[in-house]
Amino acid sequence: MRVKFTPLFWALPIIAGLVFASEASAQDSLKLAIGQRGNWDTSFSEVGTRAGIYNKHGLTLEMLYTQGSAETLQAVLSNSVDIGVAAGIMGVLGAYSKKAPVRILGAEATGAGDLFWYVKADSPIKTLKDTEGKTIAFSGKGSSTDGIVTAFMKQYDLKAKPTATGGPPQTLTAVMSGQIDVGWSAPPFGLDQLDRKEIRIIATGNEAAVFKGQTVRLLAVNTQTLQSKKAVLDRYMKALRETIDYMYANPEGLKHYADWIGISEAKAKRVRDDFFAKSAVDPDRIVGLDTIVKDAVELKYTETPLTKEQLAELIQIPPR
Repeated sequence: MRVKFTPLFWALPIIAGLVFASEASAQDSLKLAIGQRGNWDTSFSEVGTRAGIYNKHGLTLEMLYTQGSAETLQAVLSNSVDIGVAAGIMGVLGAYSKKAPVRILGAEATGAGDLFWYVKADSPIKTLKDTEGKTIAFSGKGSSTDGIVTAFMKQYDLKAKPTATGGPPQTLTAVMSGQIDVGWSAPPFGLDQLDRKEIRIIATGNEAAVFKGQTVRLLAVNTQTLQSKKAVLDRYMKALRETIDYMYANPEGLKHYADWIGISEAKAKRVRDDFFAKSAVDPDRIVGLDTIVKDAVELKYTETPLTKEQLAELIQIPPR
């Protein structure tokens, strides 16, 4: 018996191909500048991509990693990326106050207990008050670490020498080689050296009173991007929320994170559970804003406190 091939039979593969092409073209691309590759709070885009969450929301992410939030913010201001992940809140407030084209898409990290300052194990420095004439590291101007070191200087009346050192790996090299007296880091970077007692923590970010319990890093966008890609950014935020839920509830999230940066799942769990309560990475809440606005003036990031009207214009977090 001969099979009669009808035109519809031949058309099926073509139709399937057109459907596939339509689905592929429905994917929107976003370019991200992300501060500090490997930190827990900056891993959500990578893990969510590995888990297929962003793809499910019709998104393809191009991720570029910077040495800190100052570089991240600059990429946003120049409109060379769509989203800046982990931009320092003081840097964003300062840029906006100078009429820079920046808006806040969401919170990124609240509290500063994940950031720590350390010395070599044999250093005579025991506390921040022992740093007179010594170099103390931060990543770059306008970063969250810059804000914290600035707060340390004011709070403790320090006579240290703040020095930009880039990210944790470069900073660790500078400390261990004697180029910098006090380094900075964030887990998982530095945990091995702490466990081997090669370095000692002398302060955490939460010891800067103006940052304890307050939002310190943000998701930032250029105003032009917000206007031209609002619907796409809304989908990004939905995918981000889903990714955060996944990483705190599903063991596969820890596995993806551990595989990505090459650490054990036990260490990944330590990073999450010891340093990042889920509430600390809630993208929908900027905590302590009234105090932050005042502190921005005290720390000389803005000349005057931002008004309620200015904050309403600056903060553009999509609703759930």
